Amino acid sequence: MGVTDGPGGPAYPPEPWDLSGHAYVGVFLVPAREAPPVPEGVRPVRLLGRVVVSAAWVVYEEPSPLTYRELMTTVLVRRGLRPHVSITHIWVDSPASREGGRALWAIPKDLADFQVRRDAAYAMSLAGAPVATLAVRRLLRLPLPARLGFGVAQDGATRGGSGLVVSPVRVRSPLALARARWEHVPTGPLGFLAGRRPLLTLVARRFAMRFGS
Repeated sequence: MGVTDGPGGPAYPPEPWDLSGHAYVGVFLVPAREAPPVPEGVRPVRLLGRVVVSAAWVVYEEPSPLTYRELMTTVLVRRGLRPHVSITHIWVDSPASREGGRALWAIPKDLADFQVRRDAAYAMSLAGAPVATLAVRRLLRLPLPARLGFGVAQDGATRGGSGLVVSPVRVRSPLALARARWEHVPTGPLGFLAGRRPLLTLVARRFAMRFGS
């Protein structure tokens, strides 16, 4: 796989990115008035006045073209009748991933500091200030194979353009449920999740993902 020079930073691989690793995804219901905004051209999917928000801790490992850690939140949205997700907040610890995510798919990646202890404890901070932690207790069910395909809808202004940028994502992974403790600092950028418990925590221990076209 080749690399593309970033406009303001390090080189990054061209799309698609074939990524591997593990992830924990918490699914939350957030009152619509407190949920993060989404781009023009899509609408949040609402359930009894609440919006479906997911938070995900991801570790990308070999043989991914880039290896790094990531924390993001997404909102389940629809474009017409078609469901998509929109990434509202996202941090990584790879400058190349930051540049590529912004330039290729208009994903508003920023840099942060991560601490990961095996695959059971995660923490992220910005300029030394804690933002979020995840403590994984145990798996609740044996993993079952799953295949997912969806679009990621982003504001084109993130990469200096306009309109909506929709990118395809395909994921193959065993999925399981876990018991985990999610914490978000109320005064931090993910304060809209502070004090909330997820409906469920999904575990993808060995995922294979193709991001982009």
